Amino acid sequence: MTQRADIENIAQHEGQEVTLKGWLYNKTDKGKLQFLLVRDGTGIIQAVVLQDEVSPETFKAAQDVTQESSIVVTGTARADKRAPGGYELSLSELQIVQLAEPYPITPKEHGVSFLMDHRHLWLRSARQHAILKIRAEVIRACRDYFDDHGFVLVDTPILTPAACEGTSTLFETDYFGESAYLAQSGQLYSEASIASLGKVYCFGPTFRAEKSKTRRHLLEFWMVEPEMAFADLDDCMELAEDFVTYIVQTVLEKRKTQLEELERDTSSLEKVEAPFPRISYDEAVEILHSKGMEFEWGSDFGAPDETALAQEFGKPVLVHRFPTQSKAFYMEPDPERPEISLSVDCLAPEGYGEIIGGGQRIADYDLLLQRVREHKLPEEAFRWYLDLRRFGSTPHSGFGLGIERTVAWICGLEHIRETIPFPRMLYRLYP
Repeated sequence: MTQRADIENIAQHEGQEVTLKGWLYNKTDKGKLQFLLVRDGTGIIQAVVLQDEVSPETFKAAQDVTQESSIVVTGTARADKRAPGGYELSLSELQIVQLAEPYPITPKEHGVSFLMDHRHLWLRSARQHAILKIRAEVIRACRDYFDDHGFVLVDTPILTPAACEGTSTLFETDYFGESAYLAQSGQLYSEASIASLGKVYCFGPTFRAEKSKTRRHLLEFWMVEPEMAFADLDDCMELAEDFVTYIVQTVLEKRKTQLEELERDTSSLEKVEAPFPRISYDEAVEILHSKGMEFEWGSDFGAPDETALAQEFGKPVLVHRFPTQSKAFYMEPDPERPEISLSVDCLAPEGYGEIIGGGQRIADYDLLLQRVREHKLPEEAFRWYLDLRRFGSTPHSGFGLGIERTVAWICGLEHIRETIPFPRMLYRLYP
């Protein structure tokens, strides 16, 4: 009896007749012998078609089928070390569901602009398939970690009445005659949720209208953000390093095949274990100066600065206590040095920069109101946020981890645009 199978589980069906449903990835024509590479979303397998062993209709279909045609194939699974994945299919039947038109993406080299214009088709390539599998694993690891550590998922709004990170990077939209903005973060709403649930996290898309064309920036990206009541900066850093360690080790364990497809050197990833090195912002500035880099105290780090700092360590590094002026209005100042904040960034090695930003939040009503006014933010829009400091305020902390930067680092990608199915970048809204 023929069984329906997935390519990734083909080893379980060795010697059996199975049916696979998928697409033609590529083929090699050897006259009376056709080699069809079939993919089904779980993997790729080689189907061998011998003219003498199939019907004339089936062999003609094998000759006529075009790249990326949708097909249903039936045959016997057998082990073969020479075949991709170690197994192949001795094909007996081939049904063409839809004969694809000439496919625009060929094995030849294509420019980035061309590939981005055809992103909806480029996703089918083995490389992009591997990246998206790893992205999905990273997201699953994020959810599993927090679900298993007592955090509750709380969904936060995408349309908000005010800024979280800075008014200069807001996407504004009309909300029935009022101004509304696409969320830069779910953090402020998570701060409200911790008074109900203690430890929470949100996960969703965030938006920054930054006119940046660097390899590290997207205008729309996904972020996971834990928030904890009764937690200080040290608690935040301990969570960050344990969390990042879990993500990396999970991907190494479960996505080895995809990392190999990307030819990723995993030696540096294997070193990612808590605890991480920790240095203060002041120490980081000293390191930059010792390297001959011009850097002014009080500034935030740029990409070259982050790369130079990460080179000093063999795994992610936590840089803490940034100047208050370089961080968001809600960051708690150090009680011993008010000019610095109880904040932290986690810098990934190998030049991938900041993957986490967070710290301890202001718990005092009067100080938070002062910060709102200093940053010229609309008090009315933040009235509810200020209320949180009037009714049972506690020390609390949290952070945000950017999914795309994390995926770029783990996959070893040159540009962040490959980490999300349909990237939104400066001047790129299609497809």
